[in-house]
Amino acid sequence: MARAPFEMAGVQVQPGTRQTIEIPVAKLYTHTPLYMPVEIVHGRREGPVLMVCGAIHGDEIAGVEIVRRVLTNSALRHLRGTLVAVPIVNIFGFVHRTRYLPDRRDLNRCFPGSESGSLGGRIAYLLRTQIMEHVTHIIDLHTGAIHRFNLPQIRAELKNPETARMAEAFAAPVIINAGLRDGSLRAYADSLDIPVITYEGGEALRFDDVVIGSGVKGVMRVMRELEMVPPRKGRKTPKKRSEIAASSQWVRADIDGIMRPVAKLGQKVRKGQKLAMVADPFGESETAITSPCSGIVICVNNLPLVNEGEAIYHIARFDELSEAEKAMDYFRSSFEAEVSEAVVPMHPWDELQK
Repeated sequence: MARAPFEMAGVQVQPGTRQTIEIPVAKLYTHTPLYMPVEIVHGRREGPVLMVCGAIHGDEIAGVEIVRRVLTNSALRHLRGTLVAVPIVNIFGFVHRTRYLPDRRDLNRCFPGSESGSLGGRIAYLLRTQIMEHVTHIIDLHTGAIHRFNLPQIRAELKNPETARMAEAFAAPVIINAGLRDGSLRAYADSLDIPVITYEGGEALRFDDVVIGSGVKGVMRVMRELEMVPPRKGRKTPKKRSEIAASSQWVRADIDGIMRPVAKLGQKVRKGQKLAMVADPFGESETAITSPCSGIVICVNNLPLVNEGEAIYHIARFDELSEAEKAMDYFRSSFEAEVSEAVVPMHPWDELQK
């Protein structure tokens, strides 16, 4: 029996084909219309409907490139199920190179949205009614904020077994068992019992080879786990790829001044270990910033000028540092083993070269 067409926003996509749909979002002040582009890849055989989306924060552009590269993957010729690719959710923020919408709202705090509410509420309502309610699984792609660089990581609510399966399959070095924030895409999807994981990596308004390459491989690993694409021939998959951190903690500057980082992204640190030094411009006073817990550095503030209370490091907590070490060792070996097949070169991070 032939598979039925996939319908979205009044457009039908036939089995074994792909099509770009432009969903009307709003207009600029000039009355120029804005559209949310969606690429539908509809397989010939039944299977999951996976949504992969990026740039819900408009300046987090690495996810846009991850989606683009996934769409060029030759494995999609054998797709089972349907891939719904939404590279740019926040069109306004993307055009203006900003995290927020024109009214300064965070789109990822506007779900489930409203047909007659704020601009953010209307876009959230559009995304959920036109797209999310058609899907069975979601991968939401993010980066750190401006000047903050995130180690590739997965954030997920692991109480849902299907969500946990997706998180493990993605194979980022660290999975953070993160709670749900009211108004977020992840919280709303969870309320619909849609398994959803959030990939975090890199920095806003920047491309990074490791972050993008890891994101592409992670999405494809999830698709293989869901049996949407065939397994890779001749390659054995390790039983365990990621280490799970039960929580994470931000480390903030104790004084105003100029920061000199000591700890690096991806480094394992012990409680009390020095992370950075903050000094005044004249060198008369200097304060050491130390880690409040043992774990892995998963985010670094790259801007040396800091104010008291500003977040400068983010630590994924591990009670046993051996677990943190295993997480990073797997990530290095996995990336090095596959880099010859990637479309990007190795990244010069010191931690990945060891």
